Amino acid sequence: MAKTRKESYFWTSYSDLMTSMFFVMLVLFVLTISMLHYKMVKTAKERDATAAQLEKIHRLEKSIEKIDPEYFQYNDEFKRHTLKNVSVSFRPRSSSIYDIDQADLNRLRNAGRSIVEFMKDAQRSIPDAEYMLIVEGQASRDNYPLNDELSYSRALALVNYWRSQGIVFDDLPCELIVSGSGYKSRFREQPDIVGNYANQRFVIHIIPKPGNFAE
Repeated sequence: MAKTRKESYFWTSYSDLMTSMFFVMLVLFVLTISMLHYKMVKTAKERDATAAQLEKIHRLEKSIEKIDPEYFQYNDEFKRHTLKNVSVSFRPRSSSIYDIDQADLNRLRNAGRSIVEFMKDAQRSIPDAEYMLIVEGQASRDNYPLNDELSYSRALALVNYWRSQGIVFDDLPCELIVSGSGYKSRFREQPDIVGNYANQRFVIHIIPKPGNFAE
């Protein structure tokens, strides 16, 4: 009789143990399925977000093609849009904007206005659009020791001229950078030799910035 009672207790305990283990396994199974489902949903959202970001980047890169072709052209070698059909040449060691004749100054003014209009259009069609506008001053290769400072002053002369004409970029999706490269830039008039005064100038670059495309 005692043996039967012990066996009964054993099987009861064994049954409870199996039930508890089954319950634990069931909970773990449900938890695993839930975590896998969450991971799949998260991955799908990340994939969709990445696709949307790539699409916006593509649109941003394409948008620059709408810049006014009268004043800007795409340079395939350097992969950027640059100013065209404007003769900019400063006198040696000068950064006066009035070294440039009036006809070219008028084109520079109109080019600045076309940049503003382009930025406004981009802001309307691509709310997250951002661009980098670089005004890069340059100097000829003549061994003048202050060529870096001189080239910066030339770039600043254009920005100040635009400002005097009411052309500003403060409220636009644009990071304006004024720089002076002396004679070290790769974007130079050739042959880049002593005496080529065509490099006493500035160059305007407009470059799309991917920026933050978070939804």
